[in-house]
Amino acid sequence: MIAKETVESLVNEKLDDNMFVVEINVNERNVINVYLDSFDGLSIEKCISVSRHVEHSLDRDEEDFELQVSSPGLTEKFKVKEQYIKYVGKSIDVKTLSGEKLEGIIQKANNDGIVLETSKREKVEGHKKKQLVVKQHDLKYEEIDSAKAVISFK
Repeated sequence: MIAKETVESLVNEKLDDNMFVVEINVNERNVINVYLDSFDGLSIEKCISVSRHVEHSLDRDEEDFELQVSSPGLTEKFKVKEQYIKYVGKSIDVKTLSGEKLEGIIQKANNDGIVLETSKREKVEGHKKKQLVVKQHDLKYEEIDSAKAVISFK
């Protein structure tokens, strides 16, 4: 079986400063899945470049393998901190470990967590109509159960 660390090392050799690894999986049948992303958009050419480098660096005569290199996709849950950083200023859905569901815009993201700004209409004392209430949520990564991008066609 091809070692995940070997694939990881080969992938990292071809990444530019804006690219990052989201996930690498190698199963017992040597099916290798590499998921990459980039702060400035991941092109098919970048995926091909990484794929060719990994493929030409491994010996098929020694161990046969299947290789797929792609982006994780818009509907997939976030797996690494860099994905949160990439989405600063954009809307995401978050489910916390306590079960709270939030949708908001990431205001800040760093190595510890994110600041998520939510807004919704709520009944406020002293007002007849519901008012728009904006809240800031400081969330540590270890408090987040899952998060994914909100896709909008506006």
